[in-house]
Amino acid sequence: MRGVTIKAVLFDFDGVLTTDKTGSLTTTCFLSKRTGIDLARVQSVFRNFNNDLTLGKTTHARVWESICEGLGKSLSIELLKEAFESTPMNARMLELARDLHPRYSVGIVTDNKKDRIDRLKQIHKLSSLFDPIAVSAEIGVAKDSPEMFLGVLSHLNVNPNECVFIDNSRENLMVPRTLGINTIYFDDETQDFEALSDALKDLGVAVSDA
Repeated sequence: MRGVTIKAVLFDFDGVLTTDKTGSLTTTCFLSKRTGIDLARVQSVFRNFNNDLTLGKTTHARVWESICEGLGKSLSIELLKEAFESTPMNARMLELARDLHPRYSVGIVTDNKKDRIDRLKQIHKLSSLFDPIAVSAEIGVAKDSPEMFLGVLSHLNVNPNECVFIDNSRENLMVPRTLGINTIYFDDETQDFEALSDALKDLGVAVSDA
């Protein structure tokens, strides 16, 4: 029997609450399809700005002209908003979060762009289900920094061992694990919800059986 009661379950965003592995993949694939520009080129151009966008050092609005120059085509920034909106949400994972919400604090911890998450929060009403929604571009640090998770723990007023974090990257589980947070790897390729449910139950989390 576990001696600690889990009080909070935290979800990564892309690859966990969405079915695309990363937000960059969603955005660049959409723009490539809509503009006819080769995907590799779109990805290469966006990669130049990804780190600064993810850490909130700049915004898409500020670098959009440079992005268009790199793509060799003048594009409306409205296309970017449409790209954000095309994000494929993982309905089954959202169902799990809704199931947990009455009994646990449910939050999001994500390395992401502020304008993208702001738009998705709006259209999917994420704030009604998740609190906090910790975004690297707002905080200024990524998930490879303990500061990201310490801030979330402080917000929730829980101890590390009272918290679970789910991510589709094993690398992203290393920092929270060193802090004493329980971690679960979710394989976004297999979408093995049975394994996820079992892992949560092993930690004493009450999960409704589908």
